[in-house]
This record gives sequence, C-alpha cells and structure tokens, in this order.
Amino acid sequence: MSGITSNLPGVKKIATAIAGGTVVLVGVALLVLPGPGLLVIALGLTLLATQFSWAQKLLKKTRAAIKRQKEKMK
Repeated sequence: MSGITSNLPGVKKIATAIAGGTVVLVGVALLVLPGPGLLVIALGLTLLATQFSWAQKLLKKTRAAIKRQKEKMK
C-alpha cells in the first residue's frame, strides 16, 4: 500500500501539467480566435504555478501583459 501512496505526488504533478497545459493551449488559440486569450492563458499558468516554479515566473509576466492591455483599453 505504501507504494501507491508514494506515487500520488507524481500523479498530481502530471495531472496538473496536463490540465494546465491544455488550458494554456486553449488560451493561445483564443489569441487569434474571439475570446479572452490572455485571461485563459493566465488561468492555465495559475494551475501550472501550483507545481512548477517556471510557471510562477511566466505568470507574473502574463499578469503584467494583461495589465498593459487593460490600460490600453481605457
């Protein structure tokens, strides 16, 4: 039984990577299709940032880009 529970963190990391990566890809598609592309990308990166430090850094850059876009729209 201990072998199963020791693999749970790895399974969680893989599941998070798949889910977050899928959301990011949908967001990238929404950059050229009608929809809130940057917001969806930020959502995917938020999921990825729970497990990966590189995603945290990229999320900060994405939030800055969203803020710039928001300022342009005013």
